[in-house]
Amino acid sequence: MNEHWDKKAQIIGLLDHTEFISGEIIAQQVGLSRTAVNNHIAQLETYGVDIFSVKGKGYKLAKQLPIFDKSKLVNNIENRCFYFHEIESTNAFMLQHADELKNGDICIAEYQSAGRGRRGRQWVSPYGQHVYASLFWRLNQGMNAAMGLSLVVACSIVTSLKAFGVDGLGVKWPNDIYRDNKKLAGILIELSGHSIDECHLVIGFGINMSMSEQHAEQIDQPWSDLTSLNSMPDKTELLTAIHKQLKIDLMQFEAEGMEPFTSQWQEYDLFYDKQINLLMAPNNVTGTCKGIDKQGAVLLEHNGVITSYIGGEISLRGSE
Repeated sequence: MNEHWDKKAQIIGLLDHTEFISGEIIAQQVGLSRTAVNNHIAQLETYGVDIFSVKGKGYKLAKQLPIFDKSKLVNNIENRCFYFHEIESTNAFMLQHADELKNGDICIAEYQSAGRGRRGRQWVSPYGQHVYASLFWRLNQGMNAAMGLSLVVACSIVTSLKAFGVDGLGVKWPNDIYRDNKKLAGILIELSGHSIDECHLVIGFGINMSMSEQHAEQIDQPWSDLTSLNSMPDKTELLTAIHKQLKIDLMQFEAEGMEPFTSQWQEYDLFYDKQINLLMAPNNVTGTCKGIDKQGAVLLEHNGVITSYIGGEISLRGSE
């Protein structure tokens, strides 16, 4: 850990969301001048950390900041765990090092400066507030064998969240997880290699834990996080559980394909039997969603005919 983040991490560890702490006490605890503390606080705010500053009282977090426990991550995850306070993109890091990785290796970050969603969208990634992670997996059967994989990953994450008491969960084909009908998590799978033999998969996922007001304003769709739960899951324990579940489900997917996961997907499918638009450039397809097939393609019924589609994105806009 470099000096830049060493001191910031120490300062964050002293901040609380219920009581103020003076700049003088922080300076004494971390071995910095008051000016240096002020500078670090100002820099943390540029990373998306909401901090109240009141003259005569000191500093206080605007809301709880769920930070990973690095030592627990490294000790409890069986595979290599790459942890960063700051990185451009966890997916990009894993793709760059794919030749050196083994199945189950994972990259985790507190902040992404260039986080990406599907179709090149930005994934808002303020420091410490959410889960940003990418898991590596090598498929010996090639890219064609990866069809439906994002649905399996969504099922894994739903299973893990449910085990931590998260309710109101649902899934949206092909790669989104919702809570109370608002987006909670997203999945971005990137592949490199060949269609018929070995290929590398990087499975990126982001989960909203504790959204700040300033970053909520940057999101152009209804969103959800976990702050309304009676007890928010410990982020380190949640990530560790997701990692374990992903490995179990990915091995089953390799051995048996998509079929074992279709019933679980349908249980949480928010759009089953609903009229939807499937956005597929240059044209859109409208029909009634009939779930997925054994390859993970979405099924649409139109004029009594059911057709499967492997590309596109579901939208309700203009379909109701």
